[in-house]
Amino acid sequence: MRLLHWDVSEDDGINRIVRGILDDVRERGDVAVLEATVRLDRVAARQMAELEVTASELDEALAALGATEREALEQAAARIRSYHERQKQPSWQYQDEDGNLLGQQVTPLDRVGVYVPGGQASYPSSVLMTVIPAQVAGVREIIMTAPTPDDVVNPLVLAAARLAGVHRVFRIGGAQAIGALAYGTSTLPRVDKIVGPGGAFVAAAKRMVFGPVGIDMIAGPSEIMVVADASADPEWLALDLFSQAEHDEAAQSILVSADADLLEAVHAAMLRLLPRQPRAEVIGRSLSARGALIKVPDLGVALELVNRVAPEHLELAVNDAHALLPRIRHAGAIFLGHHTPEALGDYVAGPSHVLPTYGTARFSSPLGVYDFEKRSSIIGCSAAGAARLAQVASTLARSEGLVAHAESAEARIPGFDANR
Repeated sequence: MRLLHWDVSEDDGINRIVRGILDDVRERGDVAVLEATVRLDRVAARQMAELEVTASELDEALAALGATEREALEQAAARIRSYHERQKQPSWQYQDEDGNLLGQQVTPLDRVGVYVPGGQASYPSSVLMTVIPAQVAGVREIIMTAPTPDDVVNPLVLAAARLAGVHRVFRIGGAQAIGALAYGTSTLPRVDKIVGPGGAFVAAAKRMVFGPVGIDMIAGPSEIMVVADASADPEWLALDLFSQAEHDEAAQSILVSADADLLEAVHAAMLRLLPRQPRAEVIGRSLSARGALIKVPDLGVALELVNRVAPEHLELAVNDAHALLPRIRHAGAIFLGHHTPEALGDYVAGPSHVLPTYGTARFSSPLGVYDFEKRSSIIGCSAAGAARLAQVASTLARSEGLVAHAESAEARIPGFDANR
């Protein structure tokens, strides 16, 4: 479907630039990161150390916040923490009938890198949404990178970093930040996993470094899909569609309904309300290129379309939205009812707003505590248990032609003779 198409992997120009930056960072470390940051973000720095934000600068940013902004950040942080505390999974063990110990040990990652977008807009909300799940998981060291073009620093981003518990912050963005986190430099240590949204260059870089380092996902432009019936408010829907379109020109906003009158009313509301939007030009281009108002025969067809698209954000602006929940198989985040706009999820509801895009909700999930944990299988056999399991293991190993495997298992059977 042309309307849904977006894939940074097909942009050869971006890929060539990103590959060159990553190779340079891997070979020259700090020098390459510094040069790319000065060139691309026009940052006045002569050494890598100048790109690290000091602890006192973070403290000052938090202390300088106005009461209203600080209270908003603190309330959002508390709700995000409360939600993610419920995602923690304990390690577990059990014994079978032969006394064999089996289980799973859940441990946090040692060090993660959090990328926070900058450039056209800076997002303190993304700091909270990425760092707090990592902190709840128990990650030992959280390193944040955020671009500051022309040396313009958003104090709210720094305040959010301090509030969320980031350990180190660097004023680095783009592919050079991803390379530094993936490969490590003399100043910035290599991380185990990189998370957080970014633009096309960041997405391409994350794709290229995956393997030696983990990533959360390849994030595409923001998306919203709204399923609405006649009970929905047209102006509310228009504003909900605008809320995604204002991100950038590649963002996608789609409204689906079986009610033709509603679609016409929403279109009229959009035309009426758009001129008063500060980002009207961006919204207009986004809606023209990737927006749609879609008439379907009935609600069942609308839900089939949802599961085909697998949108990042799904609003069910219908009466009794909760009843539709079992029929949704693929969506990053589901917003139930008329009083749950996606914007609340972006900032304060609780779940992370880092979500699968471009249809990847078919197989992936929102960022969560589980992204910052790993699991080790636990196996501890008793003597009797090993002897019994060895019979099965030996049969299977010999069927695969792996005799040493078979004999290793058989050695645990009483009376086994390796020299026979």
